[in-house]
Amino acid sequence: MQGSPPTLEQIRSAPKVLLHDHLDGGLRPTTVVELAAEHGYTGLPTTDPGELARWFVADEPRRDLVRYLEGFTHTVGVMQTTAALERVATECVEDLADDGIVYAEVRFAPELHTDHGLGLEEIVETVLSGFERGMAAAAKRGSPVVVRALLTAMRSAARSLEIAELAVRYRDAGVAGFDVAGPEAGYPPTRHLDAFQLVQRESFHATLHAGEAFGLPSIWEALQWCSAERLGHGVRIVDDISVADDGSVRLGRLASYVRDRRVPLELCPTSNVHTGAVPSLHEHPIGHLRRLQFRVTVNTDNRLMSGVTLSSEMLRLCETFGWGWDDLAWLSINAMKSAFYPFDDRLALINGVVKPGFASLTAQSAFRVSATLR
Repeated sequence: MQGSPPTLEQIRSAPKVLLHDHLDGGLRPTTVVELAAEHGYTGLPTTDPGELARWFVADEPRRDLVRYLEGFTHTVGVMQTTAALERVATECVEDLADDGIVYAEVRFAPELHTDHGLGLEEIVETVLSGFERGMAAAAKRGSPVVVRALLTAMRSAARSLEIAELAVRYRDAGVAGFDVAGPEAGYPPTRHLDAFQLVQRESFHATLHAGEAFGLPSIWEALQWCSAERLGHGVRIVDDISVADDGSVRLGRLASYVRDRRVPLELCPTSNVHTGAVPSLHEHPIGHLRRLQFRVTVNTDNRLMSGVTLSSEMLRLCETFGWGWDDLAWLSINAMKSAFYPFDDRLALINGVVKPGFASLTAQSAFRVSATLR
């Protein structure tokens, strides 16, 4: 017997895992307005929190990466002091906990927060302090969550080795790994090969934005040259998969490699629509990739810019692809398996929190259907 379709409130209560979320893409609109006033930032298009929230997700779907990224000018603009960084980091954790997330890796680029003279180490320590405050507050409210940082270097800059060294230096203080983000076209991953080689030598973790705005060459370089353990987005791997008229599927060599090696895909469906990586949610390859048993995970990318939470993202996928509790549990377990977190701790969360939580929700759903049939 199939259970009833998950509702938003039920999904919110599920123990979810988030691997791809940008700190500067998830601020509360009210916080943006208040920080702008406190620190003399005058560039906001409006100081009304409601109007600002609508501005950030205006013209949906934008299908324009440049317009999508325009919002970061304002969020980064108000994140240039330790007080602002700590507040944003604390609120980020609280918001994730309120959405039922039990483990998250939140990424940010320290080099983007130096405009007012902050040093890189000071920036990292401040954000980690904010995460700690947020986790303590969430635990006190009965919604414990583990949030770790990914340090991002910008592809179009030349500080990736410095950021990689920084990530390794803080690996025991709450930094989970290293990342590179920014425009893919014209900035191949191999421009930052020395940074990834450092991460490899230090037996540390690396993910990499690849296969979003650019295609298969970006994914190939990320895996074969940079030894990325996960693909940030990776949605264009679908370009190496063909479907014949009779429905049979053929995987190219790169797609086969990604599936065979269980390379995690940090898919961000709504964001991919907004940036023009895919035409619509209905046409997003996440459904195809799930059927083919790729290591699919679902993520928010930028909660403010796309107007999403992980729960709302999962609900839309259920509505679009007819998914249910088994699919959501599968996605969450995939994500926890793929986290840059010690094996014993991952196992404890999977077996002690994620699986029991989804099993309970599945059983409740089946009971509700059974009761209506009596």
